[in-house]
Parts: sequence; C-alpha cells; structure tokens
Amino acid sequence: MAAALIGAAVLVVVLADPSSDATRPSPAPAEDVADLPASPEPAFTVAKPVELTVSRAVSHWATVLEDTPVRERPDAAAAVIMRLSTRTPEDTTNIVLILERQEGEDGRLWVHVRLPILPNDRTGWVPRSALGVYGALATHLVVDVNQFTATLFRGGRRIFRAPVGVGQRQWPTPTGKFYIRNKLVSYQSPFYGPLAFGTSARSSVLTDWPAGGFVGIHGTSEPQLLPGRISHGCVRMRNEDILRLGRLMPVGTPLTIQ
Repeated sequence: MAAALIGAAVLVVVLADPSSDATRPSPAPAEDVADLPASPEPAFTVAKPVELTVSRAVSHWATVLEDTPVRERPDAAAAVIMRLSTRTPEDTTNIVLILERQEGEDGRLWVHVRLPILPNDRTGWVPRSALGVYGALATHLVVDVNQFTATLFRGGRRIFRAPVGVGQRQWPTPTGKFYIRNKLVSYQSPFYGPLAFGTSARSSVLTDWPAGGFVGIHGTSEPQLLPGRISHGCVRMRNEDILRLGRLMPVGTPLTIQ
C-alpha cells in the first residue's frame, strides 16, 4: 500500500487488526470549538527561529540535521543511549521535542530531548549543533485511554475533543509523554482513513502502524466500532474528526497518553 506525505513519498504495509473481542461504549460526538482554516496545515513546515524559553504553555521542537548519538548526560564522554537519524521510519524529516538546554561538562552546548524509543518516557542529550532552529507551539494533545477521548488544547484552552478507539487489553496503547513526529495523507487503503499522524510512542507488544511498533493516530474505515478498545495499540478516530484535528494540530505538538 502506498501513502503520500506532503512533500515526500512513503511506502507502508497494512497489518490486520482483529476487533472481535473489543469493548465499546456508545459513540459520542466530537466537539470542535475553534475556527477551522480552509485547508489542512502542511505535513511539515520549517520552523521560524525562536528563543528557547521555559513555559508550560509553549513547547519547542527542532529538526535533526545530522545523524547523532544521544547521550545520558550533556557530555561527549557520557554513555550513548541511541542514535538519532535525520529520517523517521516513514521516511519523513525527523524532529525531536526540546525539554531544555545547557552547557555541558565538555564546554559544548547540549539540548535535552524526548526520545522515540522503549522504554517510553526516555530522554537524552544531543549536541545543539546537530539540530535545526527551534520552533514554538502552544498546542498539546491528550488521549485518555479509559475515557476513549482525544482532546487538543491551545494555550491551555480546549479547542477540540473527539471519541477514539485505543488498543485492546492484550495490545494496549502505551501511556506517557510523547510528541507528534509527522503527518501522512492520501493512503490508498481506507483502513487508515484520509489522514494519519505518526507519534514517538512505542508499543512493547505490537501496533497496527506500518512502520512497526510505533503508535499512530489515524482515521478508520470502521467508525461504528468507536469508541472502545479496538486496535493493536494505535489511536483511531472517525474520518471527519481526524480531518478537523489535522487542521488544528501541527507536527511537533506534545502528546500525553494517560
């Protein structure tokens, strides 16, 4: 199956997702209290340079400019946790969520970033020189796996809420703090709906995301199953809801699954 990223091509494979033993409460309508732009935002936009400031309302992200080791401490002699690539498994530009920066023990400037690896909630340090300019966002997506809802906040104000499907108990949607890595459109299979977001969340069991054990947020060809525990770990929305979310949520947005 082929999928197109705005600005790049992606090849993916669909995995089956049984849902015969799924538990489903009654569907609830989506809430959308924001003025929507006329068309979806681009999948990836080059960030405008900003100063890195500490704020609960604003988060920062940056592109990965070069393959680089991620270290446990801000020091070139510290142990390596993983290597960050310039491309994601979906072959899109890789980005990281910025947590803080500081001068390291070696005199270099280092940046503390959230990592797309297991165990979830892992963080590490990369040289500032390996990253592009900082981009700033005021959005934050919260997925509640018990209430079966996805809620988007902007500047602390709720602007979107929709019912969702999450992982079945044997394939749970992982909880923790993550971020939105990319945005994919034009899937040929209706399984993923008209739009999908790739996230940094990883499943220790399995997901129905074509890039492997990552968690995706996507539309569905089976809206009658929502909301409930119906997937291998990905978050599913009705197609009309994922399209609205696509207009409101930029790539780089922090994601909390709870």
